[in-house]
Amino acid sequence: MNKALRLEIFQRLSKAIPEPETELNYSSTFELLIAVILSAQATDKGVNKATDKLYPVANTAQGIFNLGEAGLKHYIKTIGLFNTKAKNVIKTCEMLVRLYDGEVPRTRVELETLPGVGRKTANVVLNTAFGVPTIAVDTHIFRVSNRTKIAPGKTVLEVEKKLEKFVPKQYKLDAHHLMILHGRYTCIARKPRCGSCVIEDLCPFKEKTIS
Repeated sequence: MNKALRLEIFQRLSKAIPEPETELNYSSTFELLIAVILSAQATDKGVNKATDKLYPVANTAQGIFNLGEAGLKHYIKTIGLFNTKAKNVIKTCEMLVRLYDGEVPRTRVELETLPGVGRKTANVVLNTAFGVPTIAVDTHIFRVSNRTKIAPGKTVLEVEKKLEKFVPKQYKLDAHHLMILHGRYTCIARKPRCGSCVIEDLCPFKEKTIS
C-alpha cells in the first residue's frame, strides 16, 4: 500500500468519524487510567456500567485505595477478571499516592511501572489524556490494519510500529480512535459491513460481505 492510498483512507475515515474519541466514561486522567485498566478483555459498556457507580463514591487514587480490594470488587464484580483487576487497581492507587501525589504520571516508562498497566494501556492514556500521537493496538486496530493492509503484521507490536511509520502525520493523534471505532462498528470480526464501509473500494480484503 502506498502513501497516497493510506492518506485517502484516513481522510475518508476522519470525514465519516468527525469526532473520534474513547467511549469510556471519564472526567479526569485518573478516571481514564482506571477505566482503561478495567477494560482489558471487557467491553467499554460493561466498564462504564461499573465506573458510573464507582466514581461518584471514589474517583481519586486515595479514594479508591481507601475502598480496599473487597470494597472495590463490589463495584467491578460484573467485569471480567475483576479479582485480578481489583488487586492491580489498589496497588496502582497506592503507588500513585506514594510516588506521584495521586497524579497520573505522563511518561510511558512511569506508566508501565503501575500494576495492570502494559504498553497498550499506557498508549491509550498517553494519547487520550496527554495528546501524544500513540496508537494502542487492540483487537479492532489489529484486524483493521491487517484487512486493509494499512499496517499488516503478525504481532501487536509489529502492527504498532508500522502504524507509527505509515500513518500520515496529520492523522497520527486521531488514528487510534478512528481505527477502533471503524473496527468496532463497520469492520467487525464476523461479517464485516463492507457494503456501508467508506473505504470499501480501497480495501484489498478478499472476503468482503457486500449487502
